[in-house]
Amino acid sequence: MSGCTLTCCGGVDNATGANFLLKTPRGKLLVDCGLVQGSRVAQEENRDAFSYDPKEIPVLLITHAHMDHIGRIPKLVREGFEGVIYSTEETRDLATVMLADAQNLIAREARESGRTPIYEKEDVARALSLWKVVTYHQTLDVVPGISAFWKDAGHILGSAIIEIAVDPGTGADGKVGKPFRIAFTGDLGNSPTPLLRDTEYVNDADYMVIESVYGDRNHEPKAERDEKFARILKESLRAGGTVLIPAFSLERTQVMLYKLNNLVEAGELPKVPVYMDSPLGSRVTEIYRRHVKDFNIETQKVIAGGDDIFDFAGLRIVEDAQASAQIHSVPGAKIIIAGSGMSVGGRVLAHERVYLSDPKATVVLVGFQVPGSIGRRIEEKSSNIVIDGQRVKVRCRIEKVGGYSSHKDSNGLVDFVAHAMPRLKKVFVAMGENKSSTFLAQRMNGELGANAVVPEKNVEYPL
Repeated sequence: MSGCTLTCCGGVDNATGANFLLKTPRGKLLVDCGLVQGSRVAQEENRDAFSYDPKEIPVLLITHAHMDHIGRIPKLVREGFEGVIYSTEETRDLATVMLADAQNLIAREARESGRTPIYEKEDVARALSLWKVVTYHQTLDVVPGISAFWKDAGHILGSAIIEIAVDPGTGADGKVGKPFRIAFTGDLGNSPTPLLRDTEYVNDADYMVIESVYGDRNHEPKAERDEKFARILKESLRAGGTVLIPAFSLERTQVMLYKLNNLVEAGELPKVPVYMDSPLGSRVTEIYRRHVKDFNIETQKVIAGGDDIFDFAGLRIVEDAQASAQIHSVPGAKIIIAGSGMSVGGRVLAHERVYLSDPKATVVLVGFQVPGSIGRRIEEKSSNIVIDGQRVKVRCRIEKVGGYSSHKDSNGLVDFVAHAMPRLKKVFVAMGENKSSTFLAQRMNGELGANAVVPEKNVEYPL
C-alpha cells in the first residue's frame, strides 16, 4: 500500500459540487471546490461544514471556472484555508467575475431568508489574493512529492484536465511507495466545439476521476444540432413569437452569440432584435475576447478576417434591470438570451414569468438542467411552474437542443477512457447523477475492460 487515498467530498450522486481530496504520506491537496446547484444558488448542502479541516490543506487545484467547481472557494477561505490556489490564467480571470456575481446572489438569498450568507465579499477578495496562474502543458511542483500538469479540456475557456504525479515516499510502515499518476478530468468538452480547441487525451495515468453528466445518453450529431437550432428559430420568428434562450453566462452565451452571428450574417433569419440580457454574460464575453489564442484555428481565422464573432446587426446588449423589463413591451418577434442556464436565478426568471404562458413563444433549452431547478421542470414540460412565488401556466413551445452542451456525451466519455487504457488501474466515475454515473461505469467495464467504480461520498479509496 502506498498510504495514498482519494476522497470524493463532493461531486458524487450529483453533477455539481465537485470537491476531491488527495492524501499522501508527504502531503495533501484539493481539486476543485464547487457549489451544489439546484433550486437555489446556495442550497442547504453548501452550508455544511467541510469533511476536512481547511486549515490543513496547503494547495487547491482548479480545473475550470464553472460555479459547481469554484463556488465554495470563498467559504473554504472563510473557514481557514490559507494555501495556494492554482489554475490557468483564463480560469482565474473568469473566477474573478463569477465569484463576485455569486456572492451578490448569495447575499440576496440570505437577506430574503434572514440567514447569514455562506460567504462575504471579503472572503472572495481573500480567495483571489491566494490565486496563482499556470499555463497549459506546464509541470508544477505543488507539495513535496506531488507535481501537477495541465492539459486543455476543451470544455470552457481555460478549462483543464489536471494530471497529478505522486511520489509517496516512505510510509508509516517504513515501506517505500510506488509512484503513480492520477488524472482529474474536470468537465470534458464536447469536441469539436464552435469556439475552443479539442479536448486533449490522457494516456499515462494509473487512476482517473472523470465526469459523467451525460454518461447515460448521447447528443444529436453536430450537423443535426445546427439544423435543428436554425429551424426552431426560423419557425418561431416567422410566426411572430419570442424565442427565449436560458443560457449559462459562461461559454453557452458566447456560443449562442457566435451561432446567431453566423445565421444573421448568412441572411438565414428574419431581421429581428436579439437581446443579450445578462450582465455577467457581457463581462464573460469580454474575457473571451482577450483570450482568442485559446480558440480553435477555424475561429481564429474568422476573427483575423475582421469578423467580430460576438456582435452582429440587431444585437442589443441589455445593461440594467429597467431596460430588461422594457423588452416585454417590444412588439413582434425577437430573441432573448438570458441567464441563468438552469433558471435558478438571474434575469431569465422575469422573462419566463411572461413567456412561459405565451402560446406564440418558444423556450429553447441548450444546456444541462439539474434536478430541482426550474429549468428541469421546463424540460419535463410541467403544466405549471412556480417562479418567485407566482404560479405560471406553461403554454409556450419548449424545445431542447442538447448538442450545444459543452460536456462530452456517453460515447465521447467512453472514447476518452479508451485512450487511457490499458494502463488505467481504476476509474472513479463522478460528477453526474447516480443513474448517469452507474450507466457509464457499466459501459466502461463491459466495453473496455476497465475497473470503473461509482465512488461514495466521503469514503477514502486507497491508491
